[in-house]
Amino acid sequence: MDTIIEKFNRKLNATSLKFVRSIMHEIDWSERLIGIRGARGVGKTTLLLQYIKKNLPLGGISLYVSLDNIWFAENKLTDLTDEFVKKGGQFLFLDEVHKYPNWAQEIKNIYDDYPELKIVFTGSSLLEILNARADLSRRAIMYTMQGLSYREFLNLELGLELPIYSFQEIVSNHMEIAQKINRQMKPLQHFEAYLKLGYYPFFQENKQLYHQRIEEVINLILEIELPLLRKVDIGYVIKIKQLLQIIAESVPFMPNVKKLSERIEINRNTLVSYLFFLQEAHLTKNLYKDAKGITQLQKPSKIYLENTNLQFAFSNGNSNVGNLRETFFINQANYKHQVEYVDEGDFLIDRKYTIEIGGSNKTTKQIKHIKNSFLVLDNIEYGNSNKIPLWLFGFLY
Repeated sequence: MDTIIEKFNRKLNATSLKFVRSIMHEIDWSERLIGIRGARGVGKTTLLLQYIKKNLPLGGISLYVSLDNIWFAENKLTDLTDEFVKKGGQFLFLDEVHKYPNWAQEIKNIYDDYPELKIVFTGSSLLEILNARADLSRRAIMYTMQGLSYREFLNLELGLELPIYSFQEIVSNHMEIAQKINRQMKPLQHFEAYLKLGYYPFFQENKQLYHQRIEEVINLILEIELPLLRKVDIGYVIKIKQLLQIIAESVPFMPNVKKLSERIEINRNTLVSYLFFLQEAHLTKNLYKDAKGITQLQKPSKIYLENTNLQFAFSNGNSNVGNLRETFFINQANYKHQVEYVDEGDFLIDRKYTIEIGGSNKTTKQIKHIKNSFLVLDNIEYGNSNKIPLWLFGFLY
């Protein structure tokens, strides 16, 4: 256990509090069991360490450990927890739980056996907390973490403290909000950089190798997490890679399941399951005309990549500007709102707002007869009436 504590203290000492993600303030840290899901690279580990450093005293009451640590090859989590609690431990932070066999059962046992202990765990976006042997869904409060919003990117890059605005605030008061933001900085000046390399916090480490790092993350998700967490036969991973490449080359992708299944030589149900897995892994976003009651075997109406940085990683710089605009909007809005595909306009938000995306010269012709409809336009600093700047929807979280 001493080696675990030593590594924890070293990580804590190296953790900066200069920039903190907005989800830090959305989590109810008073709960006894908290789970945080998210794709690789979005900053889950940093979030845990920042919370500890910012809010908990030193002196052994808190412990962070990654469950992919080699220490667990010959030691059990329950034994570590027992020793930790006996020495006065009160807050246990478990990272990468999906790397640990039988993690759900052991965490359930720890939760039941040590009522004085608070536990926070993180895992893959594919993490499943509901299963027959250890149902944590009634015990754990779950949160999903995604990559940086445009607002967070600006705060991180420019050292600002730009606030969050709700969807309702933006559609109702976008002119005043845009004026406030433009007085502090020029949002269009940095927008292209965000679309290309601002979604994953690791962009700060090496911008030249950023898209190569994204490719490595994708491979780890497909080759390790999908077989581990969705029991995908490793021999079929090449089919999923092929499917993802087809989607990436033609986003937004409107799947013809029959033709697609023939092209990559898998049956219909397997194909639709793979489309569902790619969304669960936060590599794609599936849009449906009616998102209520969707099932794993329901074909999506339209498929996008999960974020604009993936588009640049796949396209070698030849990304279509229309696709980038739509992908950006879906990614930012979908975090807290329901986004559906519609025949008139581009998207329906929370079954209330119709959104049409376009460039600065786009007109209201297509949606002028639709109630609660808005034009969301690129390359404008300010909007007017129902015309809203696209970049402003990067301030939703």
